[in-house]
Amino acid sequence: MTSADLVVAGCRELLTGGGGLPKRGRALGDVGLVENGWVASSKGVIVYAGNEDGFMAGVVPEPGAATVDGRGLVALPGFVDAHTHLPFAGDRAREFGLRIRGWTYQQLAERGMGIQTTVKATRAASLDDLVALSLKRLDRMLLGGTTTVEAKSGYGLNLEDETKQLEALRDAAALHPVDVVPTFMGAHEVPPEYRDKREDYIGLLIETIIPEVKKRGLAEFFDIFSEPGVFSIEETRRLVEAAKAAGFRIKVHADEFVSQGGAELAAEVGAVSAEHLIAVSDEGIARLAASDTAAVLLPGVSFFLMMTKRAPARRLIDAGAVVALATDFNPGSSHLCSMPFVLQLGVFTLGMTVEEAINACTGNAAYAVRRHETVGSLEPGKKMDVLLCDVPDHVSLAYEAGRNPVRTVIKNGKVVVEDGRRVAAG
Repeated sequence: MTSADLVVAGCRELLTGGGGLPKRGRALGDVGLVENGWVASSKGVIVYAGNEDGFMAGVVPEPGAATVDGRGLVALPGFVDAHTHLPFAGDRAREFGLRIRGWTYQQLAERGMGIQTTVKATRAASLDDLVALSLKRLDRMLLGGTTTVEAKSGYGLNLEDETKQLEALRDAAALHPVDVVPTFMGAHEVPPEYRDKREDYIGLLIETIIPEVKKRGLAEFFDIFSEPGVFSIEETRRLVEAAKAAGFRIKVHADEFVSQGGAELAAEVGAVSAEHLIAVSDEGIARLAASDTAAVLLPGVSFFLMMTKRAPARRLIDAGAVVALATDFNPGSSHLCSMPFVLQLGVFTLGMTVEEAINACTGNAAYAVRRHETVGSLEPGKKMDVLLCDVPDHVSLAYEAGRNPVRTVIKNGKVVVEDGRRVAAG
């Protein structure tokens, strides 16, 4: 018999997400559905996930073990938000108003707005300011069921302010239950002071900032915005090779507005993920499907920018690519941090089934940040990161569009959200 110090009992539906990660093709539609499901953990690690009979036959609650009543609720793994730009200052509400009047994202950037607006505000913010902002945003994410989040720098664009952003992530992670996966993205844009000498900025990244970030252990991943007008495919290759040589795992903002071969390059260099992919080519789809590089789709971008063009989720899934979903939380092109909403957008705007969208927000998203061995599914040996949702069945996670269904969040075996409110872990 196995002992447990926490039991989630009698869930109407339990979605284990088991069966191996990542999930491709038809497997993406298998959520591991168990009716009258039970989950148990010891010291924050799952020891059982299955039906009531199996629990009664194999698990013994320890004296004083906590029990969470799952009756009438749907249980699933905590959401993994695999693409965010968490530690920034300021907002771009004025630019949002201009976009509503017809300005494009690219036109704003050409006029020194866009990313540069946030760079100015983030450079002016203190480390304490960024930590406070990050903690507030992590709270909002947690209420929506996010238990693991990838977070990028990229609004400093110099050594001092890039490291400040990454330090803010480190300090916020130490104070918050959500697991934070840090990504260095100094190649988010060329800063204004280097606009006429971009080769000097690339040299600064390669010779100074990349080595310093790695030396200080501030980030696990390196990301780059590979897009015409930002970094060309040749510049992307140079920077990616330098980051790989320094020991970073690679992510690529690829083919967001224009196809320039970013997806193909990501697959070629063994990137962990290619992200955005709204304009991915047929060849890019084929290369991703044949690779271990995850396709991280960000439906909030097309929604927020009011674009008619969207990432070809259906074609990527049918080709056999590893497809994940994420918020791309940032102040300019996707100012949203709700994974339930992203799940719904995956269904309503990308043509995914509810089951595919759930796996894309959990197990495959965990794979896209290389955390799939510890989170993303509810299986023995993984972290006890569980959501209890107040819906009649898992299809209603999308059917009841526009509301947050998350009632309870358990992180590392501790209840951190109860009745939709943040509580201190006991």
